[in-house]
Amino acid sequence: MSRILVIDDDPIVRSFISEILEERGHSATVAPDGRAGLVLFRSTAFDLVVTDIVMPEQEGIATIGAIRRLNTTIPILAVSGSKTVGRYGDYLHAAKLTGASAVMRKPLMPDPFMEVVDGLLMTMRDG
Repeated sequence: MSRILVIDDDPIVRSFISEILEERGHSATVAPDGRAGLVLFRSTAFDLVVTDIVMPEQEGIATIGAIRRLNTTIPILAVSGSKTVGRYGDYLHAAKLTGASAVMRKPLMPDPFMEVVDGLLMTMRDG
């Protein structure tokens, strides 16, 4: 069982992701934005972080950067439904540049999502 931090401002998406993870035997801890996610990240050991990009309080790009300053090896999966191009280009491209290990567009489908999650967790175990 892996401990996974899920950061997303949409309660439906948080619930959807945590249910998928828990159905597959993982433990999911949720946060409504990057600021709350960082508080949890600093106080708990996680095996993986899944973060949205566009959120109030603290968005995902800043959150990924902050996590990378604290831990350079934890896998981070950035997800976004926004097709908007931010000041750094496409949000998911910017997430990769900031330190995300992998990116996925929303809406998420359970099987492809878990393939990416399992791959990231396997990389962490093998690393």
